[in-house]
Amino acid sequence: MSFPLYPFTFQPIFKERVWGGRKLEQLYGKALPPQTPIGESWEITDRPEGVSVITNGPLAGRDLRWLMENHVEALLGDSKPCGGRFPLLVKILDAQEKLSLQVHPPAHKAAELHGDPKTEMWYVADATPDADLFVGLRRGATREEFERRIQDGSVAECFHRIAVKRGDSMFLPSGRVHALGAGNLIFEIQQNSDTTYRVFDWNRVGLDGKPRELHIPQALASIDFGDFEPALAPTEWRAVGRHEVRLLAACELFSVGAFRRPPGGEFGLGGNRVNVLAATEGQLAVVWRNTSCELKPGDFCVVPAACNAETVVRTVCGATGLKAAAL
Repeated sequence: MSFPLYPFTFQPIFKERVWGGRKLEQLYGKALPPQTPIGESWEITDRPEGVSVITNGPLAGRDLRWLMENHVEALLGDSKPCGGRFPLLVKILDAQEKLSLQVHPPAHKAAELHGDPKTEMWYVADATPDADLFVGLRRGATREEFERRIQDGSVAECFHRIAVKRGDSMFLPSGRVHALGAGNLIFEIQQNSDTTYRVFDWNRVGLDGKPRELHIPQALASIDFGDFEPALAPTEWRAVGRHEVRLLAACELFSVGAFRRPPGGEFGLGGNRVNVLAATEGQLAVVWRNTSCELKPGDFCVVPAACNAETVVRTVCGATGLKAAAL
């Protein structure tokens, strides 16, 4: 009997944000709603706020929630669900303005704060020449200084700022204060959670014309005040056969690596965990049995664990991509 699952593509869900723009349309040809600042494209999501709908193959029209409810073992293999849901949330973020200075609660604090922990990583898919990130604390900043600067509106001075360019990557464990600077287009791969505590929002108003809510007590309870000046992921590539790889992030929840291949190259997946593949440059083909998912930059694909042994990733032309495995 043929196996019912295969590599899946999904319909993105667009989220209007006060800091968003139109780069998803300009760079990736995504069909954005007109005259709307889109800050987030939820590419793979199994959340109450949005569930990804399958766009390819015989299960087109079903969604990721249905897969989790009916084929969870074949889909996830040894990967662990997150609160009964798909373990990863995958987005593209278009930051035309700075995001709020924020933090996500660590696991040991989340329940007490009535939130969910959220560890994530960022891959810079595009950046303006002056793009930067706010990540962790400036060395020497103290909690006392941080609280004082919240009151006088200068708390950004406590943050570590780092210039970024296309291809850079940053790991963000829960508890690390952070924000995207303006001019970044980010692929975000994260634990399936959407709990965010805002520390400061640049004194701007939201889409409704009112100041957006801050969460100062929750943020102060969540911040790791010993987390000083974290570094970007290493940029060195390592040769593996005919392709090259970079490890971008590895934790108890997921691992993410970048890969690049010359035209016509291919590699297998293997293992018994669900994988998410993304094209960042060039074109990829995710081939399973007699089917193929064609991925151009900005496209994502979920390969069920049960399909790994028969799946190969081919570079239609010289390509760079990401591979994320849920652990």
